[in-house]
Amino acid sequence: MADEATIYDELGVPTVVNATGTKTRISGTLMREEAADAMRDASRAFVRISDLQQRASELIAEATGADAGYVTSGASSALSMAAAACLAGDDLEVMARLPDTEGIPDEIVMPRTHRNGYDHALRLPGATIVDVGTNDYHLGTGSENVEPWEIGAAIADETAAVAYMEKPYTQPPLETVCEIAHDNDVPVIVDAAAELPPAENLSRFIEQGADLVAFSGGKAIRGPQSTGFLAGDEELIRSVARQHLDMHAADAVYDPPADLVGADELPGVPRQGVGRSMKVGKEEIVGLIRALELFVEEDHDARLREWHERAERLESALADVPGLETRIEGGDKTDAVSQVTASVDPDRAATDATGLVGSLRRETPRVFVGADRLDDDEFTVNPACLTDEEVDYVVDRIRATLS
Repeated sequence: MADEATIYDELGVPTVVNATGTKTRISGTLMREEAADAMRDASRAFVRISDLQQRASELIAEATGADAGYVTSGASSALSMAAAACLAGDDLEVMARLPDTEGIPDEIVMPRTHRNGYDHALRLPGATIVDVGTNDYHLGTGSENVEPWEIGAAIADETAAVAYMEKPYTQPPLETVCEIAHDNDVPVIVDAAAELPPAENLSRFIEQGADLVAFSGGKAIRGPQSTGFLAGDEELIRSVARQHLDMHAADAVYDPPADLVGADELPGVPRQGVGRSMKVGKEEIVGLIRALELFVEEDHDARLREWHERAERLESALADVPGLETRIEGGDKTDAVSQVTASVDPDRAATDATGLVGSLRRETPRVFVGADRLDDDEFTVNPACLTDEEVDYVVDRIRATLS
């Protein structure tokens, strides 16, 4: 690969060749140059953050078809603020004491097989997750993991929301879950952090009835890695703003944007809410807005074809590596990005999949391939964050490690 000095060389920090996709732990994706330029421009002037969030809300609404939107410090923060909005609504007293939830509905119903380490974000403002269902489908018993009636039965007086982890394979269907929740006057929060592409997902979950949808700004959208955003119901977004913005102001001069905050409906100035520790700078808001505008304008079919062709090239180049069997997965409407899945036969290769993954990560530059299937002695190579030059390098390093 080209040997160009970077800021990381100056700092003595090894760079990464990213063959696993938009993972936060290896810095997500590469930000669009236009977004970086917009951030530099934003850094040169002061602005009232509530004014900027109001404009961001309008642009997110246009891009998603939602009533409103809000820029957060990552998708995890978006989930926390979504939960806080569902817990507190428009009650300033509740906002002021979260995560103390004594005396208010504080349960979030969630299908058991949607539970994951990231749902800690939902619990952060004080919610308790009530999981329902079983793991029967994945155990091969013939039953579904979660029947729709189980979600309905779990909704009670203490329920503040229903949470849904969106993946192409999650059940029951989101539309069904939304119908059940809305029949019980309960909102639905969707974690769609990594569900772009396909681009249609920007609006699909809203169209299916979700009240708040959390997206990452630092993955496919290629905005600042520290950003995310919510799209959804106007009243819930208003609650998010009231609990997130710096509200430290004298009542006589408290005049935030009416559409975003709705101060005329409040008995006074909100206290600093649970979102104060998740603030977003003007530069990040502007960078996210610019990146989202460009994402919407992109030729997504052309980009997916480019990735698929790169995956085919990877598979072809790895086909004759001893002890390795490869196949292309994904590339359909639900799992849009094609990637190469490689099975390692440790009897014919120099190491197994775990040894390969560990060895590549210790190199300089570090090489990251997908490690979600090590129990099956498989690894994956995702082309979305690779250049053509890096494709050759990754193939080289895999071949050398297994030979």
